[in-house]
Amino acid sequence: MHVKPVLRPCETRRVEGYTFSTTVRVRFADTDAQGIAHNASYLVWFEVARVEYLREHAGGYQALRDRGFEALVLESFCRYLVPTRFDDVLHVHARCVDLRGARFRFEYLIVRDDDAIVADGWTQHACVDAGTLRPTRVPDWLGAAIRSVESSSASSSQSSSSRLSS
Repeated sequence: MHVKPVLRPCETRRVEGYTFSTTVRVRFADTDAQGIAHNASYLVWFEVARVEYLREHAGGYQALRDRGFEALVLESFCRYLVPTRFDDVLHVHARCVDLRGARFRFEYLIVRDDDAIVADGWTQHACVDAGTLRPTRVPDWLGAAIRSVESSSASSSQSSSSRLSS
């Protein structure tokens, strides 16, 4: 028997493989004439998750800026699976992967409060010097923070898998 956990409104939850989750509620301003969340809103929700991820794990995006760096979005992709509507509660899950040189990538999964997966996607980023906008390696302190978070998620997933298979 599967018992669904009781969640308070706007409570976040974890999805296996994702190290971070934040909650958003679809605002009326997010919807189009058909009453469905506009496609551009999903990229904003990705940004909300990304900024909150950095706030929780790396001192915040402002810490990056204060040290003379910017993290520009190079590419973004979103796959829309199920429509969302005004007042839906969405859990935006995020993880940071593929840290290489100046680049890194965030992956996202958006899950509605009824557990429906409504969208997934990614954004590709590059660290640049804030003054020149020339690419620069991901700062050591940021790379270390991201690797620490993501490796702890991989470890806990592996130990969960080990417990299940024993």
